Amino acid sequence: MLYYTVVFFVIALIAAFFGFSGIAAGAAEIAKILFFVFLVITIISILVGVFK
Repeated sequence: MLYYTVVFFVIALIAAFFGFSGIAAGAAEIAKILFFVFLVITIISILVGVFK
């Protein structure tokens, strides 16, 4: 599950780079969504690791 959080984080960073540099306007919104998905998955991964 931690692998997927890293993948989402990298995708969010790439989307943020393109979105905030003016290359693609819609990529900034995608980056925000992916960031929050990454954040939620990270919290879930930490909680699962703590309770195991």
